[in-house]
Amino acid sequence: MLQLVLFQPDIPQNAGTMLRLCACLDIEAGLIEPAGFPVSDRHFRRAGMDYLDTLGLTHYASFAAFQAMRSGVTERPRRLVLLTTLGETDYLDFDFAPDDMVMVGRESAGVPDTVHAAADARLRVAMRPGMRSLNVAVTAAMVLGEALRQTRGRLV
Repeated sequence: MLQLVLFQPDIPQNAGTMLRLCACLDIEAGLIEPAGFPVSDRHFRRAGMDYLDTLGLTHYASFAAFQAMRSGVTERPRRLVLLTTLGETDYLDFDFAPDDMVMVGRESAGVPDTVHAAADARLRVAMRPGMRSLNVAVTAAMVLGEALRQTRGRLV
């Protein structure tokens, strides 16, 4: 099953929105700590609404813990697919696998070089020249929609 992984999110409303997306589309979710807000934050809970109670959410204490989980898998490790403005591949040109782990970075700083280096693929959303970036929740929704189209077909 696809998993959306939030790397140290700093805006609770965006994190809640992405986790609500995962709950509605039956996508696993992961959150790499530390977050820039307490997970009990009212903005986080409001954006996620009651959907957060139906979500399969895995907390990782750090990126090292996340990597240890990935490398500890007995079968083939799941691919880490990083969404980044520095990506060399457009997400529309990428072949998603049903068990990919799609990661978004912090809204304020993305991810550090060590995370970039650990990614199996680095994807971008093509934008008009001069534009910096899309909202992280919008990007996640676009990319997960394409990943689902490729791996599951139409939603029922």
